[in-house]
Amino acid sequence: MDKDITLHLAQEPEADALLSRSPLAALVGMLLDQQVPMEWAFSGPWTIARRLGSDDLDAHAIAAYDPDAFAALLSEKPAVHRYPGSMAKRVQQLCAYLVEHYDADAGAVWADAGTGEELLRRLRELPGFGEQKAQIFLALLGKRLGVRPKGWREAAGGYGPQGVYRSAADITGPESLAKVRAHKQEMKAAAKAAKAERA
Repeated sequence: MDKDITLHLAQEPEADALLSRSPLAALVGMLLDQQVPMEWAFSGPWTIARRLGSDDLDAHAIAAYDPDAFAALLSEKPAVHRYPGSMAKRVQQLCAYLVEHYDADAGAVWADAGTGEELLRRLRELPGFGEQKAQIFLALLGKRLGVRPKGWREAAGGYGPQGVYRSAADITGPESLAKVRAHKQEMKAAAKAAKAERA
Protein backbone atom coordinates (compact mmCIF):
# COMPACT_ATOMS: atom_id res chain seq x y z
CA MET A 1 0.00 0.00 0.00
CA ASP A 2 1.22 3.49 -0.83
CA LYS A 3 2.55 4.99 2.40
CA ASP A 4 1.73 8.57 1.39
CA ILE A 5 -1.99 8.01 0.93
CA THR A 6 -4.58 8.55 3.63
CA LEU A 7 -8.01 7.05 3.29
CA HIS A 8 -10.99 9.12 4.45
CA LEU A 9 -13.57 6.41 4.98
CA ALA A 10 -14.13 6.63 8.73
CA GLN A 11 -14.00 10.46 8.67
CA GLU A 12 -12.04 10.17 11.93
CA PRO A 13 -8.26 10.80 11.78
CA GLU A 14 -6.96 7.91 13.91
CA ALA A 15 -9.34 5.37 12.37
CA ASP A 16 -8.47 6.57 8.85
CA ALA A 17 -4.74 6.45 9.62
CA LEU A 18 -5.08 2.80 10.64
CA LEU A 19 -7.03 1.95 7.47
CA SER A 20 -4.31 3.66 5.41
CA ARG A 21 -1.37 1.81 6.95
CA SER A 22 -2.88 -1.60 7.71
CA PRO A 23 -4.04 -3.93 4.92
CA LEU A 24 -5.92 -6.07 7.45
CA ALA A 25 -7.76 -3.04 8.87
CA ALA A 26 -8.82 -2.02 5.35
CA LEU A 27 -10.14 -5.53 4.64
CA VAL A 28 -11.99 -5.71 7.97
CA GLY A 29 -13.51 -2.26 7.37
CA MET A 30 -14.75 -3.42 3.96
CA LEU A 31 -16.15 -6.59 5.53
CA LEU A 32 -18.07 -4.52 8.11
CA ASP A 33 -19.43 -2.16 5.44
CA GLN A 34 -22.98 -3.47 5.20
CA GLN A 35 -26.24 -2.44 6.82
CA VAL A 36 -24.57 0.41 8.71
CA PRO A 37 -23.32 3.86 7.67
CA MET A 38 -19.93 3.68 5.96
CA GLU A 39 -18.12 5.75 8.60
CA TRP A 40 -19.38 3.42 11.35
CA ALA A 41 -18.15 0.36 9.44
CA PHE A 42 -14.71 1.78 8.63
CA SER A 43 -14.21 3.03 12.21
CA GLY A 44 -14.66 -0.59 13.32
CA PRO A 45 -11.05 -1.76 12.84
CA TRP A 46 -9.70 1.09 15.01
CA THR A 47 -12.29 0.34 17.72
CA ILE A 48 -11.42 -3.38 17.64
CA ALA A 49 -7.66 -2.65 17.79
CA ARG A 50 -8.10 -0.31 20.78
CA ARG A 51 -10.24 -2.83 22.63
CA LEU A 52 -7.57 -5.47 21.99
CA GLY A 53 -5.03 -3.06 23.50
CA SER A 54 -3.15 -2.60 20.23
CA ASP A 55 -2.60 0.04 17.54
CA ASP A 56 -3.17 -2.48 14.71
CA LEU A 57 -5.06 -5.69 13.99
CA ASP A 58 -3.29 -9.05 14.08
CA ALA A 59 -4.84 -11.87 12.04
CA HIS A 60 -3.21 -14.59 14.18
CA ALA A 61 -4.47 -13.04 17.43
CA ILE A 62 -8.01 -12.47 16.15
CA ALA A 63 -8.31 -15.94 14.58
CA ALA A 64 -7.19 -17.55 17.86
CA TYR A 65 -9.40 -15.36 20.11
CA ASP A 66 -12.17 -17.05 22.06
CA PRO A 67 -15.27 -16.56 19.84
CA ASP A 68 -17.61 -15.61 22.70
CA ALA A 69 -15.09 -13.15 24.11
CA PHE A 70 -14.51 -11.63 20.65
CA ALA A 71 -18.26 -11.25 20.10
CA ALA A 72 -18.50 -9.55 23.53
CA LEU A 73 -15.63 -7.23 22.53
CA LEU A 74 -17.51 -6.09 19.40
CA SER A 75 -20.78 -5.80 21.33
CA GLU A 76 -19.43 -3.37 23.97
CA LYS A 77 -21.06 0.05 23.74
CA PRO A 78 -20.66 1.66 21.32
CA ALA A 79 -21.03 -1.55 19.30
CA VAL A 80 -18.72 -2.04 16.33
CA HIS A 81 -21.69 -2.97 14.12
CA ARG A 82 -25.47 -3.22 14.21
CA TYR A 83 -25.00 -7.02 14.28
CA PRO A 84 -21.85 -7.36 16.41
CA GLY A 85 -22.22 -11.09 17.09
CA SER A 86 -22.50 -12.21 13.48
CA MET A 87 -19.85 -9.70 12.35
CA ALA A 88 -17.44 -10.92 15.04
CA LYS A 89 -17.78 -14.42 13.58
CA ARG A 90 -17.13 -13.08 10.06
CA VAL A 91 -14.07 -11.10 11.13
CA GLN A 92 -12.64 -14.22 12.79
CA GLN A 93 -13.40 -16.33 9.68
CA LEU A 94 -11.62 -13.75 7.51
CA CYS A 95 -8.58 -13.73 9.80
CA ALA A 96 -8.48 -17.55 9.98
CA TYR A 97 -8.56 -17.67 6.16
CA LEU A 98 -5.68 -15.16 5.94
CA VAL A 99 -3.64 -17.20 8.44
CA GLU A 100 -4.22 -20.39 6.45
CA HIS A 101 -3.79 -19.05 2.92
CA TYR A 102 -1.60 -15.94 3.23
CA ASP A 103 0.48 -16.57 6.37
CA ALA A 104 -1.65 -13.93 8.17
CA ASP A 105 -0.50 -11.18 5.79
CA ALA A 106 -3.57 -9.39 4.39
CA GLY A 107 -1.42 -7.38 1.97
CA ALA A 108 -0.29 -10.64 0.33
CA VAL A 109 -3.81 -10.98 -1.11
CA TRP A 110 -2.92 -8.28 -3.65
CA ALA A 111 0.87 -7.93 -3.46
CA ASP A 112 1.69 -10.21 -6.41
CA ALA A 113 -1.62 -10.38 -8.28
CA GLY A 114 -0.65 -10.24 -11.96
CA THR A 115 -4.00 -9.09 -13.35
CA GLY A 116 -7.19 -7.42 -12.20
CA GLU A 117 -9.08 -10.67 -12.82
CA GLU A 118 -6.69 -12.63 -10.60
CA LEU A 119 -7.01 -10.03 -7.85
CA LEU A 120 -10.80 -10.08 -8.12
CA ARG A 121 -10.78 -13.89 -7.82
CA ARG A 122 -8.59 -13.71 -4.69
CA LEU A 123 -10.87 -11.10 -3.10
CA ARG A 124 -14.00 -13.12 -3.95
CA GLU A 125 -12.47 -16.13 -2.18
CA LEU A 126 -12.23 -14.20 1.11
CA PRO A 127 -14.95 -15.13 3.64
CA GLY A 128 -17.66 -12.47 3.62
CA PHE A 129 -16.66 -11.01 0.24
CA GLY A 130 -19.20 -11.51 -2.55
CA GLU A 131 -18.82 -10.19 -6.10
CA GLN A 132 -19.87 -6.62 -5.33
CA LYS A 133 -17.75 -6.25 -2.19
CA ALA A 134 -14.76 -7.72 -4.02
CA GLN A 135 -15.19 -5.27 -6.91
CA ILE A 136 -15.54 -2.28 -4.59
CA PHE A 137 -12.41 -3.28 -2.66
CA LEU A 138 -10.52 -3.84 -5.90
CA ALA A 139 -11.53 -0.32 -7.00
CA LEU A 140 -10.46 1.04 -3.61
CA LEU A 141 -7.04 -0.59 -3.98
CA GLY A 142 -6.62 0.84 -7.48
CA LYS A 143 -8.00 4.33 -6.95
CA ARG A 144 -6.78 5.09 -3.44
CA LEU A 145 -3.91 2.75 -2.60
CA GLY A 146 -1.93 2.49 -5.83
CA VAL A 147 -2.52 -1.27 -6.33
CA ARG A 148 -3.10 -1.44 -10.09
CA PRO A 149 -2.51 -4.78 -11.78
CA LYS A 150 -3.25 -4.96 -15.50
CA GLY A 151 -6.98 -4.67 -16.19
CA TRP A 152 -7.92 -3.65 -12.65
CA ARG A 153 -10.50 -1.06 -13.74
CA GLU A 154 -12.29 -3.58 -15.97
CA ALA A 155 -12.25 -6.20 -13.21
CA ALA A 156 -13.78 -3.67 -10.79
CA GLY A 157 -16.80 -3.36 -13.10
CA GLY A 158 -18.99 -0.30 -12.53
CA TYR A 159 -16.79 0.74 -9.60
CA GLY A 160 -13.64 1.05 -11.71
CA PRO A 161 -14.17 4.16 -13.87
CA GLN A 162 -12.63 7.48 -12.89
CA GLY A 163 -14.98 10.31 -11.93
CA VAL A 164 -17.85 8.22 -10.56
CA TYR A 165 -19.19 8.39 -7.00
CA ARG A 166 -20.53 4.91 -6.38
CA SER A 167 -18.65 3.38 -3.47
CA ALA A 168 -16.03 3.61 -0.75
CA ALA A 169 -13.43 3.62 -3.54
CA ASP A 170 -14.50 7.13 -4.58
CA ILE A 171 -14.32 8.84 -1.20
CA THR A 172 -11.60 11.42 -0.62
CA GLY A 173 -13.40 13.53 1.99
CA PRO A 174 -16.79 14.77 3.23
CA GLU A 175 -17.89 16.16 -0.16
CA SER A 176 -17.32 12.92 -2.09
CA LEU A 177 -18.85 10.95 0.80
CA ALA A 178 -22.04 12.98 0.36
CA LYS A 179 -22.02 12.24 -3.41
CA VAL A 180 -21.59 8.49 -2.81
CA ARG A 181 -24.37 8.56 -0.22
CA ALA A 182 -26.68 10.36 -2.69
CA HIS A 183 -25.86 7.73 -5.36
CA LYS A 184 -26.69 4.89 -2.95
CA GLN A 185 -30.00 6.53 -2.06
CA GLU A 186 -30.85 6.89 -5.77
CA MET A 187 -30.06 3.20 -6.33
CA LYS A 188 -32.25 2.19 -3.37
CA ALA A 189 -35.13 4.35 -4.61
CA ALA A 190 -34.81 2.89 -8.12
CA ALA A 191 -34.81 -0.67 -6.76
CA LYS A 192 -37.86 0.11 -4.61
CA ALA A 193 -39.71 1.59 -7.60
CA ALA A 194 -38.86 -1.43 -9.78
CA LYS A 195 -40.11 -3.76 -7.04
CA ALA A 196 -43.35 -1.77 -6.73
CA GLU A 197 -43.91 -2.04 -10.52
CA ARG A 198 -43.51 -5.80 -10.40
CA ALA A 199 -45.95 -6.16 -7.50
